[in-house]
Amino acid sequence: MLTKEMTVGQVLKLYPQTVQIFLELGMHCLGCPSSTMEIIESAALNHGQNPDELVIR
Repeated sequence: MLTKEMTVGQVLKLYPQTVQIFLELGMHCLGCPSSTMEIIESAALNHGQNPDELVIR
């Protein structure tokens, strides 16, 4: 199950198909070091996205 508390890196590892969704939302730094530590909630907010809507997708 995908949650807002998971890091971007965890999500990409567990659900590689989410790469396209992240890219479509303008979240292009998927390979940057911060993605391994940044949780979905803060990553979404930093990119102008609603974290609740992101985990539903």
